[in-house]
Amino acid sequence: MRSIPYEHFHPDEKSFVDRAAEWIEDAAVRKQVKRTDFLDPRQAFIVESLANRTDDALVRTDGGYAEAERRRAIVTPDFLDPIYKPIGIVVLSVTSEDERVSELEHGDYLGAILGLGIKRDKIGDIHVHEWGSHILVAEEMAPFFSLHLSQVGRTHVFTELLPADKLIAAESAFEEMFCTVASMRLDGVVGEATRLSRAKAAAPIQAGRCKVNWKVEEDPSRQVKEGDVVSLQGFGRFKILSVDGVSKSGRIRLKIGKFA
Repeated sequence: MRSIPYEHFHPDEKSFVDRAAEWIEDAAVRKQVKRTDFLDPRQAFIVESLANRTDDALVRTDGGYAEAERRRAIVTPDFLDPIYKPIGIVVLSVTSEDERVSELEHGDYLGAILGLGIKRDKIGDIHVHEWGSHILVAEEMAPFFSLHLSQVGRTHVFTELLPADKLIAAESAFEEMFCTVASMRLDGVVGEATRLSRAKAAAPIQAGRCKVNWKVEEDPSRQVKEGDVVSLQGFGRFKILSVDGVSKSGRIRLKIGKFA
């Protein structure tokens, strides 16, 4: 494979870029097949962009359903179609007879699994329902999850393993808010979404604690747009759902969705 274009990636991404490049080289040169753990959208983009730099490797990503955010990747030599290689994702169905199950949130389920000593990259999207949740997990870890996950928060739960096509997907849960900003600068939008002043929002951005579309962004003046997903460490994640014109005073109206 050609030399890696590090200038297109954030310095913090170098270690992952190197790993991804090795996967591509293993497929292109050594004719090996690689199935990755779950990747966030930025990581999946990196793998796909590196694969596109060679004619000798192919890649596909799959998260268990069409709209998946977190996905596994299959990297193959060019003579093997990755569509025919199993992606290795199953559904961990979590239910309970305790009525408090309806109060559990995404973070409760994620925390319970991570509390078993499992890394985040073995877990895909988590779909929370009133009756429990459907969690997409790596097939090779599924028996472990099923055996050891017996409690989420203070709620006793039961688990069952299902094929990915039995997933009951939850609708995206946003806490919607409306605000106005002077411009689409990152620090201004983050400030409105987090109730921080622009100056106080700029400091963590410059410190590398902010991501735009899963990529670290350190420039407070970066222009964001409708559809962008922004996260600030310690304040959660939000999406710019729509830009709804300009107010009489000249400020830009935004509808923002905070992830539950």
